[in-house]
Amino acid sequence: MSTVRYRRQQVGNVELFYREAGPRDAPVILLLHGFPSASHMFRDLIPLLADRYRLIAPDLPGFGQTKAPPRSTFDYTFDALADVIDGFTEALSLGRYALYIFDYGAPVGLRLAMKHPERVSAIVSQNGNAYVDGFSDEWGPWEAYWRDPSEANREACRPSLAADTIRNWQYGTGTDRSLLPPDGYELDIAYMARPGAEEIQLDLILDYRSNVALYPDFQAYFRAHRPPLLAMWGRHDPAFIPAGAEAFRKDLPDAEIHLLDTGHFALETHHREIAAGMRDFLARTLAR
Repeated sequence: MSTVRYRRQQVGNVELFYREAGPRDAPVILLLHGFPSASHMFRDLIPLLADRYRLIAPDLPGFGQTKAPPRSTFDYTFDALADVIDGFTEALSLGRYALYIFDYGAPVGLRLAMKHPERVSAIVSQNGNAYVDGFSDEWGPWEAYWRDPSEANREACRPSLAADTIRNWQYGTGTDRSLLPPDGYELDIAYMARPGAEEIQLDLILDYRSNVALYPDFQAYFRAHRPPLLAMWGRHDPAFIPAGAEAFRKDLPDAEIHLLDTGHFALETHHREIAAGMRDFLARTLAR
């Protein structure tokens, strides 16, 4: 079994924490986590793929173990997160990689793909949305905040960050609770309790509207560059419904879609199924 190493890389005024495993000369998979998590969400997946691939999983600024500046000196937007991850790939000389995109990692990764389409060998989307079709009817407070960024609407989004919401709604909805380890959600809850964490997340919730505005550009990238795409999607996700996975076929007719009997954080219960699907997909795709 390949050893997982825990490293740090300075990118501007951000000290990125990341996990890395696998042979240095193997094809690279860049794993981008979602909200409100960090690279620890890949803790079970990485060992299942590290015999054949070099896996690199950074914590985004504002998440996990990455050390980022305060809000007063760093703009917590998705453009800024993508710029940092772009600088990270440059620092590690990652000239070619497959993208694993989940939740917030999707708009970050797709910004990279639009900027450097020649670098992206394939995309694995695990509940990583790029179509309005994928939105459930649970986005009301966030959408109200996007339309009117008042203090009242900001406060109305704060329950999204509460421990019970993380534990029971984000992780628990549609998941077999007997298979759901507490480690992931309890760590996410602890990260959210750190000083200043909620305000950073509320800034990103407001800026999420920039991702929706970019959906037509993401879709144009798909049509222009035809990246091989595999969607491994928790079908009971309360935020991103299966229609978001099926929508990839509008612009990528050959996209491979697999709906899993679980929720948003599908890796917590279905990492073996996702690893098996990725091994098959990437073996065929990268060989071409």
